[in-house]
Amino acid sequence: MFCRNCGAQLSTGDSICYRCGAAAAGAPGAPPSGYGAPPNAHGAPPAYGAPPVYGAAPGHGPLAPVEQKSKIVAGILGIVLGSLGVHRFYLGFVGIGLLQILVTAVTCGAGGLWGFIEGILLLVGSMDRDARGVPLKD
Repeated sequence: MFCRNCGAQLSTGDSICYRCGAAAAGAPGAPPSGYGAPPNAHGAPPAYGAPPVYGAAPGHGPLAPVEQKSKIVAGILGIVLGSLGVHRFYLGFVGIGLLQILVTAVTCGAGGLWGFIEGILLLVGSMDRDARGVPLKD
């Protein structure tokens, strides 16, 4: 059986495509099984007018390009605005960013040292990933 969305070959028991995340024919919420045939002999994606992808939003599937955050921007934000957790918000760590604001408020500003140190760690490369686990670019 082949994926009706990207043309990848599926195993018999697969309920979703390992490559694009689309529901396999016969799976709950999938279109009728007529869509399980290969799109063409080369396995290329189906042409315009193919059925919509079920289970994956357009542009957000596993093969969508991933935006890398800059470690220089994150480091400078940590040094300058680390007491407000701005560098953590930039990297997607919202919970820790809120915690840094709270710690800075409770300690009357002394907690800002936490963000300053993280800014330096970001610049030297000790902290090298964002909240999604994507490596930071230089």
